[in-house]
Amino acid sequence: MTTKTLQNISADSIAYRNGRFSGFIRPLSYVVDLGLIILAASYFFVENFDLLTYSIFIGICWIIVSMQLDFYKIRRNTKLTTLLMRLAKQSVFFGFVVFAFFGYYYDLNRESTLIFNYIAATVASISIIKISLFFILKNYRSVLGGNYRNVAILGVNEETERLNEFFEIHTDYGYRSKKVVDVHSPAFSINSFLEWVVEHQIDEIFCSVKELNNDQLVELTDFADNNLRTLKFIPDTEAVLSKQLHYDYYGLTPVLSLREIPLDDVANKFGKRAFDIIFSLFVILFVMSWLTPIVAIIIKLESKGSVFFKQARNGLDYKEFTCYKFRSMVPNKTAHLHQVTRGDLRITKIGRFLRKTSIDELPQFFNVLLGDMSVVGPRPHMVSHTHMYAERIDKFMVRHFVKPGITGLAQVSGYRGEVETEEDIKGRVRNDIYYIENWNIAVDIKIIFKTIANVFKGEEKAY
Repeated sequence: MTTKTLQNISADSIAYRNGRFSGFIRPLSYVVDLGLIILAASYFFVENFDLLTYSIFIGICWIIVSMQLDFYKIRRNTKLTTLLMRLAKQSVFFGFVVFAFFGYYYDLNRESTLIFNYIAATVASISIIKISLFFILKNYRSVLGGNYRNVAILGVNEETERLNEFFEIHTDYGYRSKKVVDVHSPAFSINSFLEWVVEHQIDEIFCSVKELNNDQLVELTDFADNNLRTLKFIPDTEAVLSKQLHYDYYGLTPVLSLREIPLDDVANKFGKRAFDIIFSLFVILFVMSWLTPIVAIIIKLESKGSVFFKQARNGLDYKEFTCYKFRSMVPNKTAHLHQVTRGDLRITKIGRFLRKTSIDELPQFFNVLLGDMSVVGPRPHMVSHTHMYAERIDKFMVRHFVKPGITGLAQVSGYRGEVETEEDIKGRVRNDIYYIENWNIAVDIKIIFKTIANVFKGEEKAY
């Protein structure tokens, strides 16, 4: 089996990602903590108190402060002292925010003692829950063996042996070391190792950079990207470290993570999802509500068939979903197999206009509302093309670390529409990966404005 073959992802090979539930811990922590804050406020401040205004104010401030202090970024290797320090910082800022609120609404006239009691009770409750959860998760991993990750370690030296020993001793971290591989053994080959990784559903690969040559490191990187595995590097401690890699410690062993994705952070994910819901609702209520009947009538008058076109596409973590569009072609059996080309005879007259103005994409705002897509992100391909590009184009699978979008950086950078040459799809992948690694809400807004500008300006490949 070659590396290219390993790039052909099946549902089984990514099932381990879809089966993870630890990602719910952070969102649930946000909900519980904010719930306690608001519940305590309703108990301590009963008379003449606008609970709704306070809840909105304190909720926004709590989320912003927690993001700045990494309050909810508790990893498997986070120490108790780090957790206590973050609790202390968050508590101090929370106290300032509460007093700021009552200082602004001075007419509420609450005694300082009552406010202090409220802060103390809230902080104590949140601290007890967070510390309890910290130890519960550690015991859940060490005693019950849950919430674990299968790992393989590449390279035999003092650092990798120390890391392997650390995983065996500290079972509360939830790492199951399946194998330490001697890369200098005559029986070792990268391809056989990668086959073993897929067969045993290894989640994370820790590799010693000084044990492997550049070609082997590149092959490992390509495999991890194309097969949705996590690759972490154990650096040569005497070497200069890249600032773009995430640096962490497991015991005394330094480890580098290949890629940090901003949208893996729950606060960023929450912010993007909130933006998606608000923006999609605005489009659906104020644009599609009156435009859809008009488009539907014209489509029906020109050709027989449904108003909407449905197609299976690959989204987050490679999972398939049904993508909606206004039908722009006459019904045909090859719609799910062959991409639209310049001068395609399947396109109707109204369809040509819809595609030129991107109006045909508007029903995908329902996909956004349902959670299958985002307003901005890598454009999803039809399933048959996704399989093809996954095998042919290096790092194509990285695009599936985030939700696909109605528009994206690649689309506003000249890589929309038909893939005429291999450079078209490579350019699309390069832009998508850059977007994934450098996401922020300002980038999304900029891409949206550029997309709207392109609609009026017109694009060469909008056909």
